[in-house]
Amino acid sequence: MARRALTVAAVLLGLFGAVAGAGWLFQRSLIYFPDPRVPPVDEALPGAAEVTFATDDGRTLAGWWLPATDEELATAVVFNGNAGNRAGRALLARRLAERGMSVLLFDYRGYGGNPGRPSEAGLVRDGTAAAAFAMSRSDAPVVYVGESLGSAVAVAVALQRPPAALVLRSPFTSLADVGREHYPFLPVGWLLKDRYPAEEQISRVAAPVLVVASTADEVVPYRLSENVFAAAAGDKRLVTYEGLGHNDAELSYGAALAEEIALFVDGAVGPPP
Repeated sequence: MARRALTVAAVLLGLFGAVAGAGWLFQRSLIYFPDPRVPPVDEALPGAAEVTFATDDGRTLAGWWLPATDEELATAVVFNGNAGNRAGRALLARRLAERGMSVLLFDYRGYGGNPGRPSEAGLVRDGTAAAAFAMSRSDAPVVYVGESLGSAVAVAVALQRPPAALVLRSPFTSLADVGREHYPFLPVGWLLKDRYPAEEQISRVAAPVLVVASTADEVVPYRLSENVFAAAAGDKRLVTYEGLGHNDAELSYGAALAEEIALFVDGAVGPPP
């Protein structure tokens, strides 16, 4: 019996080691889901211009710049989540532009046909370059709008390039905390290469912060977004939706979401001169 128990334990340990090893080797394919196919800008976002800018490690990234429909209140840099590309954020950009914001949509390395492979360090480099580009192109206050994984990128960039305001939709405390929710059988805290410690970093961000989250989010638990909000050090506002899933339209690019962002930005940066 003892020998059999040891054999079973060894088999289980071996299986666990194999799963953990695969998790280590292929983890980024479980985190990042880039789509390289981008439609023509005239089809996806009429009125926007194609733009490019360079990162500090020599990559050229592509994006779209949509001017504010009327008087410019601010410029919004949109930090995408972990899937798709900028075309999936076109309706949000349109709605923000209608509310007085010029908008920069861009793709990280490996997304939207851009060169390179995504990683935490790479995405933060890309976001920092996007923020610098927006600040050089517009005299209006620049705000960051981060979605899910992009919220963690936006927080990290805010420490290097402080924005006038920070909008975080479905933010999480750290990638390890999200991983524990979805892979409770793995020691994700040990395995993860990319950490995204948004809860710790946001405590050092001085800009006003808007957190938007849903109690029914099946990807980022609501309590993680609440904890990010609690950690924010400056002026802040929490907007809670009930019953919306992580990728539901209302939470991703709905008219009510755009209105909440516009009201918050208006209060943070004031009316245009």
